[in-house]
Amino acid sequence: MPEIVGVRFKRAGKIYYFSPGGLDLEVEERVVVETARGSEIGYVVIAPKQILDSEIQEPLRPVLRKASPEELHQMDVFKGKERDALRKCGEKIAHHGLPMKLVGAEYNFDGSRLTFYFTADGRVDFRELVKDLGATFRTRIELRQIGVRDEAKMLGGLGRCGRALCCSSFLGDFSPVSIKMAKDQDLPLNPMKISGICGRLLCCLSYENETYCAGRQHLPHTGEQVSTPHGPGKVVGVNVIKDSISVRLESESTVEVPACQVKRTGPEERPSQPTGRKVHINKS
Repeated sequence: MPEIVGVRFKRAGKIYYFSPGGLDLEVEERVVVETARGSEIGYVVIAPKQILDSEIQEPLRPVLRKASPEELHQMDVFKGKERDALRKCGEKIAHHGLPMKLVGAEYNFDGSRLTFYFTADGRVDFRELVKDLGATFRTRIELRQIGVRDEAKMLGGLGRCGRALCCSSFLGDFSPVSIKMAKDQDLPLNPMKISGICGRLLCCLSYENETYCAGRQHLPHTGEQVSTPHGPGKVVGVNVIKDSISVRLESESTVEVPACQVKRTGPEERPSQPTGRKVHINKS
């Protein structure tokens, strides 16, 4: 089995596997690695260990060396220049009149590459801008178009829960989120309530979805005929967390009954016509 070390380059960034190359590495230690975009400094998040061949998708690149104090200082120096680079790039974009929103600027640790991240509604011809930026900063320039979820991850902020955004604090990858998850959890299909600051569905909709789906399997559906200790009726609501059923009795009163006291007696009633208006929500 091959030996790997897990390296992350940004907080809440994706974890990449590298070959430790015989180095004695510890968690949080800074290392220099070779990537498809050149040499980068990352920090170890998974100490060297052996894994199955099936867990590796491509040949491992080696860890070149432990980052020296000089290299770390050099990285800090260039990090301090990113704000000014962002300002200058914004001025250049305005000068060229390009329909793009600048999000961030990032030097690699030795300053040999400067990457600008931006969002735009469509494709942008930024060839002249790249030439202008290259002449200004005297280094290799890259412009990368990102999506709105990546923009929120880079900029950070607070979610409607009052805590730091999941994507910028601990989520390494974006998992698929669908409107069906909101329906399964009986959440209001209001875009303002189930969308994050990026305008896409909340990432946290997926956290408890498996629990809700499992909990619903033994519960009757809305509209199904059931019998209860209070008499027969029709299911009008299901509370997965409380494991209870709301039933409208023949007397038109509604009672909440533990699921263990409810027995199914008839098929589910399905409306023949749509009962609500359509809700348009951006899906991730």
